[in-house]
Amino acid sequence: MSTISVARVGGRVAGRRVSARRSRSIPWSVLAWLVALIFFFPILWMVLTSLKPAPLAATIPPTITFNPTLGNYQNAISQSNPTFVGYLANSAIATLVSTTLVLLLALPAAYALSIRPIKRSRDALFFFISTRFMPFAAGFFALYELAINLHLIDNILVLVVIYTSMNLPLGVWLLRSFMLEIPPELFEAARLDGANFRSELTRIVLPLIAPGAAATALICVIFAWNEFFYAVNLTGANAGTVPIWLQGWLPTASTPYYLASLSAAATLACLPVVLAGWFAQKRLVRGLTMGAVK
Repeated sequence: MSTISVARVGGRVAGRRVSARRSRSIPWSVLAWLVALIFFFPILWMVLTSLKPAPLAATIPPTITFNPTLGNYQNAISQSNPTFVGYLANSAIATLVSTTLVLLLALPAAYALSIRPIKRSRDALFFFISTRFMPFAAGFFALYELAINLHLIDNILVLVVIYTSMNLPLGVWLLRSFMLEIPPELFEAARLDGANFRSELTRIVLPLIAPGAAATALICVIFAWNEFFYAVNLTGANAGTVPIWLQGWLPTASTPYYLASLSAAATLACLPVVLAGWFAQKRLVRGLTMGAVK
């Protein structure tokens, strides 16, 4: 048999194998799409309800065809005191400032626990993660007393401090796992050239773990933005966040057509985090899969 004939037979066999693999993967692909649709359907229905005219939002059976309107969003933004912009600003300040502080504090801590390990580093790691073992309600009364004594009730600063302490253990653990993937030879070469701590951190560590740092920041943003327990108990009209604003749109007897406005308010509350995840999805995937393939 000639070389050309052998190549043709080999190509046919390879093609059949690829076709067989594709045919076997079709059921799994269909199942994956069905599961994704099931999880995404409530969000889709919420967005569709927010675009319906108020009388059609609660009809049974549900109305499928309708003329979209943005009146529900206008109603949700204007029918609150303070306005949605005020709550949005409070959430943005608490989330962005606390996330920045988490990164600034977690980077040197993760560096000390991974690249230049300190004594009893395992005990330090356990201490960091043990702070997340306790339920939020267990430490609330102590935090409430501190907030009263420091005059921080209904002050955005109290949320910044709490969100920073809440997300810092997670930030340290995530950044440490990303730093462990950096080859030690890079640091050895840098130290031979006379690099100090700042040079190693800014010229080696930060560029290499940028996707991981972006993933860590996004996770901290999501946790801080969606936090409700501390916000509802420690803030009021001046420092209320978006989840507190959304709580005000729960149904009441005086609003017979509340469902459309409530859906619009929920969509507005979810939109900033969804957009942040959408724009950062590439870095998020890269960061969460760092070190997965050797």
